[in-house]
Amino acid sequence: MTPAAASRIAVITGASSGIGAATARQLAAEGYRVVLTARRKDRIEALAEEITAAGGQATAYALDITDRTAVDEFATAFKTIGVLVNNAGGALGADTIATGDPAQWRQMYETNVIGTLNVTQALLPALTASGDGTVVVLSSTAGHSTYEGGGGYVAAKHAEHVLAETLRLEIVGTPVRVIEVAPGMVKTDEFALTRFDGDAEKAAKVYAGVAQPLTADDVAETITWAVTRPSHVNIDLLVVRPRAQASNTKIHREL
Repeated sequence: MTPAAASRIAVITGASSGIGAATARQLAAEGYRVVLTARRKDRIEALAEEITAAGGQATAYALDITDRTAVDEFATAFKTIGVLVNNAGGALGADTIATGDPAQWRQMYETNVIGTLNVTQALLPALTASGDGTVVVLSSTAGHSTYEGGGGYVAAKHAEHVLAETLRLEIVGTPVRVIEVAPGMVKTDEFALTRFDGDAEKAAKVYAGVAQPLTADDVAETITWAVTRPSHVNIDLLVVRPRAQASNTKIHREL
């Protein structure tokens, strides 16, 4: 489905790598002018050049979504946008509740929840003005069930899930859809490395023996499919896992 003229701008947060970058490429291929936001300016500028060279339209804008003043300034550039993909977030640590670092919990909440709130609030008027807006919240299966050692991340993603669910209730009747995509195990270059503070050995153990975890492209295809459904079709919640993963704690490993 080719996006209508008023809805051809898609803003993607956390677009410097992984799912965000893959989603930007795929939405650009579907005819959207993608606006790439992330803190790492060099990466999003390189991605914008790549997308432009491939025949798409892309703009890079360095942004920390936890900085409300910067987010509000960013939002002034748009009278209308069609799509907001709230992808920025992430996990830090795998400690128990008894030993967890409150600073890491706070950082995860600020990025996954407050950051999503900041950008959604700032761009909701432009999404509504388009007459056909879509808010995508990239949560996680961690937002729907718990697992040991994930308390801080699970808490943040539960909050993000509730944000999406509540927003859908509050804006029903407006021309804006709210879609939540909740991936399970996704193997990207950075997610597990970031979680374990750059410890490659610990990061590798997350995926050990799993023949085919999801890729960033798998999730990006899911997001793009949901966004490009006809306007009256709302994919409220889409949970996507690799076949080897039955739940957050039940994973088939070939070891």
